[in-house]
Amino acid sequence: MVSIPAEQPSLDVSPIPGAADEAFWHGDRLFRLIVTGCALLVLLVLGGLVIAMGVGGLKAFAAFGPQFVVSNVWNPVSNEYGALAPLFGTVVSTLIAVAIALPLAFGAAFWLTAIAPPAVAEFVGSAVQLLAAVPSIIFGMWGLAVVVPFVAHHVQPFARHVFGHTPGLRWVVHGAAFGSGLLTGGVVLAIMVMPFMTAVMRDVFMAIPPMLKESAYGLGATRWEVMRRIVAPWSRTGMIGGVVLGMGRALGETMAVTFVIGNSNSVGWSIFAPRNTVASLIALEFPESPAGSLKLSALMALGFILIVISFASLIAARWLLREKSA
Repeated sequence: MVSIPAEQPSLDVSPIPGAADEAFWHGDRLFRLIVTGCALLVLLVLGGLVIAMGVGGLKAFAAFGPQFVVSNVWNPVSNEYGALAPLFGTVVSTLIAVAIALPLAFGAAFWLTAIAPPAVAEFVGSAVQLLAAVPSIIFGMWGLAVVVPFVAHHVQPFARHVFGHTPGLRWVVHGAAFGSGLLTGGVVLAIMVMPFMTAVMRDVFMAIPPMLKESAYGLGATRWEVMRRIVAPWSRTGMIGGVVLGMGRALGETMAVTFVIGNSNSVGWSIFAPRNTVASLIALEFPESPAGSLKLSALMALGFILIVISFASLIAARWLLREKSA
């Protein structure tokens, strides 16, 4: 006869709250409070910056009204100020920089990830990162010493000779050959923002699953077809992010642009004529603006408008991303 052992009573092995659990709970709460405070601090700093610029520019907005945005007059003697000229220079030089830097950054990133040997790609990638670490004033000095004479002696005379009598284009290339102007500022800005855009695009391209590209190559696709049908659609989000990053850097750049753009408060279609930007105008005029003056308020209003433009570019980038993903 087989005896069946009696069922043993189950033991409750659930952990008993103790000092260790209390310490863990308090540590988790402390960590949560710290990271929440960091996030709120970012919002407070950003909000305080926007409010400070807006409040500082209220005097100029009240004195000139909407005319402040559309007027290109900047005359400290008569106390008349307008934002059109620096805003025009900022937007146009940024667009020129992005138009030049985008294809260069895309080509460099694709070459580094798909064509170059690993050793060469590592060396060139490090050089791109070092280029991004160069101070902006060095780019300004280089632009003043190299780019300005080259544009004045070669680029503008050639452009005037070829397009000087072409309807619609002659106004873009006319003007005295100073060398300083929107095109020169755009070129220097393009060299500055290209490393950032290249680094972002390179990381995005490296994140593409190798199976996708290998399958396309296995089906007989060329590098151009792989880039157009695989790389570009897959990485469009990262590329838009890189463009926005470069655009934000170009919008707020100060010293490099101040060296080469000519610093003239005027509006015109010639890309070779001296112009101005919001950042360079603030850098030049701010030390000479007395506290509480209308001029200082106008500069603060320019800073507020520049922040609004940066926010608008970010919103536009997010809208493009949403449209692409829909």
